Amino acid sequence: MINKRLLIKNLLAHNDENSFYDKKRQLNIGEKEGKAKFLKHICALSNSNPENNSYIVIGVEDEDSRIVGIDFFDDSKIQNLVNAYLSNPPVISYENIPFPHLPGNLVVGLVTIRPNFGKICSFRKNIWKYYGGSVFLRDGSISMPKVFDIELKDVNSHIVSSIENHSHNNIEYTLDGVFDFMQKRRDYNPSYKVFKEYFVVCWAGKEKRIKEETYFSRVDIELINEQVKLFYSDLDEVSIVQDNDQFKIIEYVHLGFHDQFQYYPLEEVVIRFRDNGTYDIDSKLLFIPPQFDKKTLYHIYNTNQALIRKLEKGYDLSAVEKKDIKNLPSTYLLCYLNNFTEALTKLEEARPYLKAYSAEVYLSFKESMRILRKVKYN
Repeated sequence: MINKRLLIKNLLAHNDENSFYDKKRQLNIGEKEGKAKFLKHICALSNSNPENNSYIVIGVEDEDSRIVGIDFFDDSKIQNLVNAYLSNPPVISYENIPFPHLPGNLVVGLVTIRPNFGKICSFRKNIWKYYGGSVFLRDGSISMPKVFDIELKDVNSHIVSSIENHSHNNIEYTLDGVFDFMQKRRDYNPSYKVFKEYFVVCWAGKEKRIKEETYFSRVDIELINEQVKLFYSDLDEVSIVQDNDQFKIIEYVHLGFHDQFQYYPLEEVVIRFRDNGTYDIDSKLLFIPPQFDKKTLYHIYNTNQALIRKLEKGYDLSAVEKKDIKNLPSTYLLCYLNNFTEALTKLEEARPYLKAYSAEVYLSFKESMRILRKVKYN
C-alpha cells in the first residue's frame, strides 16, 4: 500500500514539473477558466503516460516546491466532471493528504490519473477557449495542444514505477501516523480502530447526543496506512457507524431561514475493508433540497443583495444585518436550490467582500460552495 505523503515527497524531489506530474498552488474548478485548465492538464498527462499513473500535487509553491497546503476538498464526484468533458477519460481520484507541519484544516491535494490504456484522450465539447476535439500532450512541464495525428508513447513507466515502489507504507510510518493524529487532535477525543488486522482508521470530533443518537462536529477522519484525510469539517454534524468490516459516515448540513434551521442528510460514505488487503469507498448523495415559499425567498434574496451592496461600499452594518450576513451564503444556497438560478452568480460575486468581512462568514461561503459542487456533479 502506498503512503501518499511519502509519494508526494518523492514526486517533489524531482525538482520541477515534467511529463508525469504537475504541481499547483491551488485549484479552482468552481469557475469556467479554472475548470478548463484542470481538464487540459488531465488530458495532457493521460496522453503522455498511456501505461502508468500520472499525478497533480496541489498546495505547493511553484518556485521552490514548498508545501503550504490548501483547504480540505471532498469532491468525490470529480470523475463526473472529467467524464462530461473528455472522450476516453482517465480514471481520476482526488485525495487530501495531511502533513504534520500544516494546520489541521490544511492538506495537500493529490490527483491520481490512471489512463484509458492505448486510447487518446481529447475534449468532448467546448469549454472556455478549448474546443471539442482538442488533444493535449505534455511538453516537459507544459501541457501543449497537438493539431496533428499523435502516437501514444510510453516513456515514463520505469520512472513512475520506481517512485511508487519507494513510497510503500511500513509499520514505522503507520505508528508515526497514529501518534501524530492522537497528539494533534487531543482536544476532541481522538480514537482509532484496526480493521482486518491491517487498516488503521483514526477519527476525532466533538460528541453530542440527541434523543439517544450520537453525533459529532469538528470531525477529522484519516486512513493512516495511506496518510489520507477521508473527512474534515468545521461546521457539519456527522454520525459514525462501524463494525469489523466497514466504517460509515453520514454527513448532515444545517440549513434554514431566520431562527428556523434544520439538519438535512447530505451524503453517506462507506469504507469497506476486505480480507485481501484492499478496500472500497462508496459515496451516495442523500440530499433532498428543502422547498420554501417563493415570497419568503424573494424577501431573503433582496435582503442579501442589499447587504452585499453595503459591504461593497464599506458601510457599517446594524446588529440585525450582522446576524443576517452570517447566514448569507447558506440563504443564497437555498435560493439557488429553489430555482433562483442567478443566486449562484451573486454568491460567487460576493466572495471577495465576504472574505474581507470575516473569517467566519468566509468559512460559511466555502461550505455552501462545497454543498453546491456535490449537488451539481451528481
